Amino acid sequence: MRIFVTGSKGQLGRDSLDVFASLAEVAGLDLPDLDIADAGAVERTLSAFKPDAVINAAAYTQVDRAETDREAARRANADGPRVLAEYVERHGGLLVHVSTDYVFDGRRPPPRPYVETDPTGPASVYGRTKLEGEEAVRRATERHLILRTAWLYGASSRGFLRAILGRAVSNPGAPLRVVNDQFGSPTWSWRLARQIRKALEGGARGLYHAAGEGACTWFDFAAEFLRLLNVPARVEPCPATEYPRPAPRPRNSVLENARLKAEGLQVMRPWAEDLAEFARLHGERWLREAREAKA
Repeated sequence: MRIFVTGSKGQLGRDSLDVFASLAEVAGLDLPDLDIADAGAVERTLSAFKPDAVINAAAYTQVDRAETDREAARRANADGPRVLAEYVERHGGLLVHVSTDYVFDGRRPPPRPYVETDPTGPASVYGRTKLEGEEAVRRATERHLILRTAWLYGASSRGFLRAILGRAVSNPGAPLRVVNDQFGSPTWSWRLARQIRKALEGGARGLYHAAGEGACTWFDFAAEFLRLLNVPARVEPCPATEYPRPAPRPRNSVLENARLKAEGLQVMRPWAEDLAEFARLHGERWLREAREAKA
């Protein structure tokens, strides 16, 4: 099997290259070396490699900036997946496209989860462009596997957990106020890469949810991570209104992996178990880097 990973420098892209290395011949590219919305570049690059499957981990993920940088978000999140799907339709193989919990409006009372058959209704430009990407893939080819995930973190992450740890280390004793009225399903990117591998091996096709099992708030997520790393911190809950953002966030974007379970393909684990394993493997390095940054 030959696997090509787009967005190969991101957290999911890196983990996908690692997870598939023992199973397949793997290659990958990221910007600026490959723009997935450039049909000519995609044709040349993929035709040279001849992949059996393309894992699209490339995306415009700057949720707030997308509110004004709409064309760039649409190019990466909608046009790019369409180009990849059209390539697969012409040449064969399978497109594995990664989507997001932000395709839902979040109005469902938490922590009741969303399943694959629930109606979508994104509230942000980011969410709308990701939904456009899903729809473009479905229109272009039946040779697709779409996986919606949520609250992604990984060894190379520069997002929420890094920021929380940095604040806790740089200002010990200072209160850390973290949003406690938005609910989601934290997902380890390495686990998601394992899930992609299992889904491919199992012949999965169509739309699936693939997120960490269970639900928590950003406050729960932050407090548990700092506890696992034995970092003393005053983590305090607060409402999302304390941190107004350009892009609206779903109050509830908890995902239920209903199809994976029904088809015996589930490898996702409870979010707290994966976070504990992640902290065991990467916590010491992250702590060292946070302390070096403070110095």
